[in-house]
Amino acid sequence: MYGNDGLLGEVEAAEEALRDAAGRQVSGSEGLEEYFTAVIEADQKIEPRDWMPDSYRKTLIRQIAQHAHSEIIGMQPEGNWISRAPSLKRKAILLAKVQDEAGHGLYLYAAAETLGVSRDELVQMLLEGRQKYSSIFNYPTLTWADVGAIGWLVDGAAIVNQVPLCRCSYGPYARAMIRICKEESFHQRQGYEILHTLAHGTDGQKALAQDSVNRWWYPSLAMFGPPDADSTHSAQSMAWKIKRFSNDELRQRFVDMCVQQAEVLGLTLPDPDLRWNEERQAYDYTQPDYDELKRVISGDGPCNRQRMAHRRGAHAEGAWVREAAAAYAKKRSR
Repeated sequence: MYGNDGLLGEVEAAEEALRDAAGRQVSGSEGLEEYFTAVIEADQKIEPRDWMPDSYRKTLIRQIAQHAHSEIIGMQPEGNWISRAPSLKRKAILLAKVQDEAGHGLYLYAAAETLGVSRDELVQMLLEGRQKYSSIFNYPTLTWADVGAIGWLVDGAAIVNQVPLCRCSYGPYARAMIRICKEESFHQRQGYEILHTLAHGTDGQKALAQDSVNRWWYPSLAMFGPPDADSTHSAQSMAWKIKRFSNDELRQRFVDMCVQQAEVLGLTLPDPDLRWNEERQAYDYTQPDYDELKRVISGDGPCNRQRMAHRRGAHAEGAWVREAAAAYAKKRSR
């Protein structure tokens, strides 16, 4: 029904591969660069103490930091609905989900720190606008149905994008993604269940669900990044096995998954050109507006300023907690 059981199977297979890789050794290489290349080609994991090219390290820091920032900023659109969810059960579920996102950010910041950058540095770069987060979180949540659409479409796109990262060549990132993907699968199911309930309710509730899907469909497609021809980092990331699939391959996989799920929901994906292509054995679809994606990423989205103002405010208000924790740690060390 939810369409991600196969993806969860991939997560379990990746977890098993991690255990197998830990017991195997790479041999027959001499220099540092040769060893690095041999580890990548053997589908082993680069670990924090291993030698790695500066460009590999920088690429990982950029990607993991953006991922971590997205989890933290991504708490805002749904956090806005915790107190307004339609029942105590819905409030509790949504609160647990937002809490999960905070935990995901923590795992990812910790993974980035193994590359020699501090969490404080990463947070400061976000606050100063020198690092980005996912464009999807710059769109507003106008109705309760949007919480469902975020769960089904946004978290669904995240799962498709992130499951291959469980096989990332950098060990700490791959291990963090195992747990994150398992939790994201429940988030997707939660959103799907909200939309299913609305779509099978009153006519007004179904219209609310359809309106939400109409607004979130194309921003969700844009989550996979620019088309392969315009992607700056994809080719090198795939050569290093940080990524396993291109942006367009992942986007296609997401579309094919959502078409079947939408049929069960009884909702329509807002693309008049969406149709099955027998030759390709996949659905043809209309590409998202990549010019809009560039505008949103550059800071001109509906909620960019609001999201960053809230993040800066929360960081400033939490300063006393960080200072108290640091003072306590210093006292304990003495």
